[in-house]
Amino acid sequence: MPTTKKNVARNFKTVSQEDLPSGRNGKHHDIVGQLLEDLEHLEPGRAMKIPLAELPDSKENVRSALNRATRKRNMQVATSSDDGYFYVWKSKP
Repeated sequence: MPTTKKNVARNFKTVSQEDLPSGRNGKHHDIVGQLLEDLEHLEPGRAMKIPLAELPDSKENVRSALNRATRKRNMQVATSSDDGYFYVWKSKP
């Protein structure tokens, strides 16, 4: 028995999957990439000092995004902050 398609009312529009962007770069992608790149070259006993005013979002959100990225890479880092700066360094295993 042949099946027939009914015109069902949809709640949302549809698009071809070919037209979708491939991959997702969140709003923290650039800053986290820069931090990871600098961490790779950071000497032991040194910390990066990033002005809070240069962060694209709150230090809490950047710290969370950095934590997710470093966990994926099995990197151990520590962070701290004061009134004007966000600090990041490699922590010991």
